[in-house]
Amino acid sequence: MASPGSGFWPFGAEEGSAAAESPGTARAWCQVAQKFTGGIGNKLCALLYGDAEKPADPGARAAPGTAEPRPSCPACTCDKKPCGCRRADVNYAFLHSTDLLPACDGEAATLSFLQDVVDILLQYVVKSFDRSTKVIDFHYPNELLQEYNWELAEQPQTLEEILLNCRTTLKYAIKTGHPRYFNQLSTGLDMVGLAADWLTSAANTNMFTYEIAPVFVLLEYVTLRKMREMVGWPGGCGDGIFSPGGAISNMYAMLIARFKMFPEVKEKGMAAIPRLVAFTSEHSHFSVKKGAAALGIGTDSVILIRCDERGKMIPSDLERRILEAKQKGFVPFLVSATAGTTVYGAFDPLIAIADICKKYKIWMHVDGAWGGGLLMSRKHKWKLNGVERANSVTWNPHKMMGVPLQCSALLVREEGLMQSCNQMHASYLFQQDKHYDLSYDTGDKALQCGRHVDVFKLWLMWRAKGTTGFEAQIDKCLELAEYLYNKIKNREGYEMVFDGKPQHTNVCFWYIPPSLRGMEDNEERMSRLMKVAPVIKARMMEYGTTMVSYQPLGDKVNFFRMVISNPAATHQDIDFLIDEIERLGQDL
Repeated sequence: MASPGSGFWPFGAEEGSAAAESPGTARAWCQVAQKFTGGIGNKLCALLYGDAEKPADPGARAAPGTAEPRPSCPACTCDKKPCGCRRADVNYAFLHSTDLLPACDGEAATLSFLQDVVDILLQYVVKSFDRSTKVIDFHYPNELLQEYNWELAEQPQTLEEILLNCRTTLKYAIKTGHPRYFNQLSTGLDMVGLAADWLTSAANTNMFTYEIAPVFVLLEYVTLRKMREMVGWPGGCGDGIFSPGGAISNMYAMLIARFKMFPEVKEKGMAAIPRLVAFTSEHSHFSVKKGAAALGIGTDSVILIRCDERGKMIPSDLERRILEAKQKGFVPFLVSATAGTTVYGAFDPLIAIADICKKYKIWMHVDGAWGGGLLMSRKHKWKLNGVERANSVTWNPHKMMGVPLQCSALLVREEGLMQSCNQMHASYLFQQDKHYDLSYDTGDKALQCGRHVDVFKLWLMWRAKGTTGFEAQIDKCLELAEYLYNKIKNREGYEMVFDGKPQHTNVCFWYIPPSLRGMEDNEERMSRLMKVAPVIKARMMEYGTTMVSYQPLGDKVNFFRMVISNPAATHQDIDFLIDEIERLGQDL
């Protein structure tokens, strides 16, 4: 297949259209935009229409062997810090990072440079929501490596080159906020969350003690308590931590469950305790096995429980496997149930699993990384009935709630257990004679020492939306999934992977090209069908129109797994996806 052109046209001007071909039309758009955006509009137009891609004219260069003149940044007459006066034009061709703050007289250059970076980011944000732009400007790795010099050099680049690096990086970045990007569970681009991320990067502090992150530590305390309250623990009691992702949150749960049963493992290690086994469904996330490997329990000690045709764990098989393990002399210490499996979006029967865990005195963990957000919805939270009986819960707001990556919380019902499990009493950091309440020094209950401020994005978005705003956002995504399901369940050329309406936004289906529709269901047909989704996905990426994931599962050959977590998506985007799959797959 011939690779389509890599260019794309902003704001509705399709390639070959009058708007795309007419500079006058483009400039007219700019004049309108500048009324609303001021200086940003000027830069946005320059970036969109190519002027900013050209290196700025550095002016007359000094003769070889002589020092280049350093531009002076005209001083303003105000005495405010930082200065709010109109910034002077700065020639970045002569400037380096050493000319920015904390350099002497570096304020004007710093403000100008950072405002130009913000302009680049704003251009990217605007393009992310423009459906006429590409989701991805795809190039193969060797093409990008050959086209640009990405190597690190001994000598510094100028700030002019640094700004060009910023533009180039975003040019080839995937627009995960694009309304037609459906490839992962984490999609969308929230403006308040983005602002919060910028703020935390500027603050650049660590979450391990109250003394260096006072507001952020308090916001984590307040937010985790609210999340535990929504899980159903009385008064939001318990503990928790924000971690680098759902895989680490699940590993935390495994670590704490082991410590709860055998506290001596902390000092003496695995050799001092019996052979432990954990249980999870065959559709669970791979991080359960990864955590067992990392903690020295071993992947062979993770027993996979059978699922029904919808991907839900079968409680009777769980109890059977627990009894088998006990008869072999193993010690069951954890059951990890899933609320929203990665592929099918299935919710394990938490009440029945909780009954079994109570009967055999086993720690119950709920991996709600994907489905935990449904606790915000009065219409859908019933799917997590029984979660309040769990000992620990993983919940990733960066998935269904659209918080910028990364934002994952582990919630623990028993207060103080995380601290006992992980604390190392580092006296140089967690001094016991500080003048404030030491319970707000959270670092000693975390595995990490350095810990990023992840809570502020969630907290600020929650303040901006309210619980009802998150509810509306989540309900909309589930409604769009139902819309897709209803459109394709009886449509020619589509087969559903499992019967019935999906529980989450995961819609799993095969697209059957015309050449396969009359074929007998045999090995040859399966072999050919296996290749359909990968080819369509490759074409999607080369055209840049949309992205949706595919995978095999068990004895099922490659199928599309459509997931919706982007609040910018609409019914029209779902219609577009269907049309695009058919356009790209008709000849297969």
